[in-house]
Amino acid sequence: MTEILLKNADLILTMDESRQELSKADILVRDGQIAQIGQGLESEGEEHDVSGCLVTPGLVNTHHHLYQTLTRAVPGGQDALLFGWLQTLYPIWSRFGPEEMFTSAQIGLAELALSGCTLSSDHLYLYPNGARLEDTIAAASELGMRFHPTRGAMSIGESDGGLPPDHLVEKEAAILDDMVRVVDAFHDPSEGSMCRVGLAPCSPFSVSRDLMRDAALLARDKGVMLHTHLAENDEDIAYSQAQFGCRPGQYAEELGWTGPDVWHAHCVKLDVAEIDLFSRSETGVAHCPCSNCRLGSGIAPVRAMRDVGVKVGLGADGSASNDNGNLMLEARQAMLLQRVANGADAMSVREALEIATRGGADVLGRPDCGRLMPGKRADIAVWDTRGIESAGSWDPAALLLAGPMSVKHLFVEGRQIVRDGHITTIDLPRVIERQNTLARALQA
Repeated sequence: MTEILLKNADLILTMDESRQELSKADILVRDGQIAQIGQGLESEGEEHDVSGCLVTPGLVNTHHHLYQTLTRAVPGGQDALLFGWLQTLYPIWSRFGPEEMFTSAQIGLAELALSGCTLSSDHLYLYPNGARLEDTIAAASELGMRFHPTRGAMSIGESDGGLPPDHLVEKEAAILDDMVRVVDAFHDPSEGSMCRVGLAPCSPFSVSRDLMRDAALLARDKGVMLHTHLAENDEDIAYSQAQFGCRPGQYAEELGWTGPDVWHAHCVKLDVAEIDLFSRSETGVAHCPCSNCRLGSGIAPVRAMRDVGVKVGLGADGSASNDNGNLMLEARQAMLLQRVANGADAMSVREALEIATRGGADVLGRPDCGRLMPGKRADIAVWDTRGIESAGSWDPAALLLAGPMSVKHLFVEGRQIVRDGHITTIDLPRVIERQNTLARALQA
């Protein structure tokens, strides 16, 4: 039996059923789970004094393309809209291989961890030069991050009217075979799982109707979740109406892509009927505010979604369309954008933090994560509120208005992977050096 005691937190935001906030309290962790929360707790195990700190559940990232950390701030894509941005980057991504996938995933996940993230999904939809999904799974395992990778895919190339180059797409039979392989090899459905696998055809404009339908049938047969991009911008809506004769929400529903086992990325352009569909079907949304701003896609109707009970989590999205992987910044941006669209009272700090923690966990089907409660997983973020960012703040919980954007300590399944602001599980300077070497080679 292994115990860890976090002692004397100034404030704990539990995100439990009643959203309790506990002052001057402790958290006892036993064998990867939260055993107790309260005052005056004792343990013979490892003790951490977290005086002067705010403690929250670990943040949850519901949408990412980790491989893209190798292509940040590419000049040809810096000012492009979504489709033009993709066409700029596809030729670069086609030169990736297993090492690029592994290293970029470690960098992306480490960046997320330093921003307080303990559980991240990933959407990997291209597999050039022998790259496989397990390249990213190995990176997450070495770092110690809880991971929800998805086996993405593209099957419609330029010669068939799609966006990606023909050499980056795969045959649909091979895609389905590999989906079966990775689920059978790596998906762990148990409570407390460190790795669950989802199925994720890239988007309605890069795969066929048949693959979307077949992937949904396969996911239900295997008991795994489904993920794709949907209604990201005006071009996306126009494509759906021209090619399918309907809006994206209707297309998704017709193919079996709604339900509590489905989450869609972006959803910036959902209309009232589609929001109602997502609410009724319990379909989740990964809101990616910084990427939506970066690509000029618009402001997702998060307030309207939340008001009718749509499950919403946050997504950093790919670093090539965000150039940053800080989930706290996503939470702040989500809050600010809803205020821009709907008024200063449209979203509070606490609601944005709830979306970033409990909300994301619910989107990924992980009620064992995203909240600090006895029996839940010990995924815990500790924020030092004694620094300059919080100086003068009257409310330590108002982290997104005045507080640090990086963690002091981070625990995943009770294991400390960030200590005093530094990654403990990998040699991060060495990985950064390797990342930069790979990036320079791609520019040559």
